[in-house]
Amino acid sequence: MYQFFVEPTQIQDKRVVITGNDVNHIKNVLRMKIGEEIAVRCSGDDKEYRCGIEEFAQDEVICSLRFVREEGVELPSRIYLFQCLPKADKMEFVIQKAVELGVHEIIPVAAKRCVVKLDEKKAQAKVSRWQGIAEAAAKQCRRGVIPTVRMPMNIKEALSYAGGMDVRLLPYELSEDGMKRTRQLIEGIEPGKSVAVLIGPEGGFEESEVEMAYTAGVTPITLGRRILRTETAGLVVLSWLMYRLEA
Repeated sequence: MYQFFVEPTQIQDKRVVITGNDVNHIKNVLRMKIGEEIAVRCSGDDKEYRCGIEEFAQDEVICSLRFVREEGVELPSRIYLFQCLPKADKMEFVIQKAVELGVHEIIPVAAKRCVVKLDEKKAQAKVSRWQGIAEAAAKQCRRGVIPTVRMPMNIKEALSYAGGMDVRLLPYELSEDGMKRTRQLIEGIEPGKSVAVLIGPEGGFEESEVEMAYTAGVTPITLGRRILRTETAGLVVLSWLMYRLEA
């Protein structure tokens, strides 16, 4: 079943009106018919509105509300992924999969060893595209919210932003703590706590950046005996957190 996001004002009593780009997608891409059922959500509202298509207007799809499901689909904690900018289109992959795994926000980070360098104009264009990927992924996996992709931050700005979160984790290959300690840290995260996950670039964080993170209260963890790619590391931690918080 296809899902679409609307504003609360688009849901009135037993009537739901879909507007914007979704109209063309429903009519001309999906080629849906009168009577077919779709799911509708307001971002931030964990309710799912099941609707039947009643009418195709020029700039609207008018639906009738059939019933409301109030089962929560969101994690009981907000997870913030601080992903250092990777090469090529890896960021798109990370965003798509992170949304599927329940991330609340994605914050691109420009660390010293990042190959990708974005000026303000390029960053705005990239973030606009990345936000579209996040929205498409949220629809596909039927999230209750559309995760936000922030404008890129430098490491100092990222650590300052992460400072307001309850738990801050940094996967680091030189961490002296073993997997047992990492498991204890993950299992100690209670529902409701906000979690920041900081993932380094292809070349890893510089030692000065790691020291800065430690000073800011970030806790190092290990991801095992193998060195994972930057586009893999964050998804591993998100998978652990999803398992812990939904268990």
